[in-house]
Amino acid sequence: MLLARRGLSKIVLATVLAAFPVTTVAAQELNEADIKRLALEAILEKPEILIEALSILQERENVALAEAQTDALSELRDDFEQNAPIFGNLDGSVTLVEFFDYNCGYCRRAAPEVKAVLEASKDVRIIYREFPILGPGSEVAARASLASRNQGKYQQFHEAMMALNGQAVEASVMKIAGDVGLDLEVLKTDMQSDSVSDHIAASLRFAEALGITGTPTFVLGDEIIPGVIERGSLLEKIAELVPE
Repeated sequence: MLLARRGLSKIVLATVLAAFPVTTVAAQELNEADIKRLALEAILEKPEILIEALSILQERENVALAEAQTDALSELRDDFEQNAPIFGNLDGSVTLVEFFDYNCGYCRRAAPEVKAVLEASKDVRIIYREFPILGPGSEVAARASLASRNQGKYQQFHEAMMALNGQAVEASVMKIAGDVGLDLEVLKTDMQSDSVSDHIAASLRFAEALGITGTPTFVLGDEIIPGVIERGSLLEKIAELVPE
């Protein structure tokens, strides 16, 4: 926050000097008090200066974030699939990564779009990254989902959870687990495994490195796509990445 304020102060000053030019010598002789007084007087006279400065700061932050995300993606790309459920064409030329939370309404809206894409395209594979950020129920659901892999029922459980009406809490998670034929006692044991904990920890680490703060978020090629994306748009993006 302090760095952001300093950055904004510098941008405000630059904007002020651009709007109210002073000589180079005069600018060099300004002390901190003079700068604050000049900035305040300028903002009072032309309030749009502050809006312009904020816009410049936001643009710089967006560029910096995009560059950081690009660097992080190049380092993490091969790690996404480690210890993760992967569906679609396992040898597909295009990889789609989804960060999601079972208590996220937007994730539930995105689920049929993702399923339709997997059915429509033979070139894509999807890597599911459980990213439980919406409370204890989300973590219970993520752990149960990941643990269901040991019984070969991840896809069935995942689809049933995405179709859930209401919150994912322990009771509703275990009911769905039973409905899809999972052995609940085995499941509860597997939910506490290192493999499950490692997957969730890795997802949190990846999200932090990529600046991902919400769900769903998709990673496709070099693009990070937040929010729900319709199947048509997603298929167009995938088609652009398929080698000729």
